Formats: sequence, C-alpha cells, structure tokens
Amino acid sequence: MMQLSVNNDSQAGRNAAFAPKTLAQLPRGESGILDRLDLPEDVARRLMELGFLPGQVIVPARSAPGGGPRVYRVDGSEVALRRETAARLILRSPAKSGPTRKP
Repeated sequence: MMQLSVNNDSQAGRNAAFAPKTLAQLPRGESGILDRLDLPEDVARRLMELGFLPGQVIVPARSAPGGGPRVYRVDGSEVALRRETAARLILRSPAKSGPTRKP
C-alpha cells in the first residue's frame, strides 16, 4: 500500500468532528482538496499521472446510472473512478484546508 501525504503533521489535537472525508463522500458540485491516496502503489501512481495529486482541487461531476463509476474534474480533465477507488482518496479536513471566503 502507498499512502501519500503533503502534510505529515501530528494527528494529536485534531478535532474528530473535522475528520477528513473521502472523495466518494463528496457531494456533486462541491469541491474538495486531496490530502492523500490510500491505494496500492501502482494504482496511486496511475492516478497521480492523471492529476490526482495531494493539494489538487477535485470536483465530483456526473455519475453512471445505478451507482456505477463517477466522473471527477481534476487539473482541467475529467476522470471516471469506481466508488471503491474514490473511497480510498482522502480529502483534507476543513481545519487543514484554510479559509474558504475571500476578505
């Protein structure tokens, strides 16, 4: 298994209410920032080649009927992922993402 992370800060002191969501849990049209890929190395490497890099903004788009693959927008491309794969892509918690409003 390969686990990539852009921030190796201590888990101590992080509020459980801000536990990171997975890409599979992100509602359509809402953006999320990828924190890490919890996948086998070969799969993680392929997704990184497609633009799924820690720190990238990802937006869920359309889904196949019956809960099949879902299309995600990342780095100017659209990529379809199975739900099982998307569930292994961990998003940053709101505490790590920083402010979302402009002053």
